Amino acid sequence: MSVKTVTHLNFRGDAREALAFYRSVFGGDVAVVTYEDAGNVQDAAEADQVMWGQVSADSGLCVMAYDVPSDMPWHQGENAFFVSVRGDSAEEITAYWEKLSADATVLQPLTAAPWAPLYGMVRDRFGVTWVLDVVSEYHAS
Repeated sequence: MSVKTVTHLNFRGDAREALAFYRSVFGGDVAVVTYEDAGNVQDAAEADQVMWGQVSADSGLCVMAYDVPSDMPWHQGENAFFVSVRGDSAEEITAYWEKLSADATVLQPLTAAPWAPLYGMVRDRFGVTWVLDVVSEYHAS
């Protein structure tokens, strides 16, 4: 089994620009999935914004980012990051989920998603938002 935590930064319309900047700093590859790519457009004006993005460098550095939709609260310094836990198996991620979700607020139930075999989001009793998923290769249409 293998799991790693990845810093997941939240933006309001600047995620693509931030990812390009981080790539210029750390090198590596950028991957971006827009709300339109994932078939998850809630506001047409946000269709091309980043639903999921990542810079992954040869050094091992990895940072994820997304644009918080306008119907969710956000301002810089509040809800500015998630802790992302990515695992290789559903069993591993489910075990973490069960423990983290005790006395927590489930923001997105742990279930299959178009971009991952298993995905969920929970805010623990300390106010930390955790994103858990089973790693898979995503192919935008």
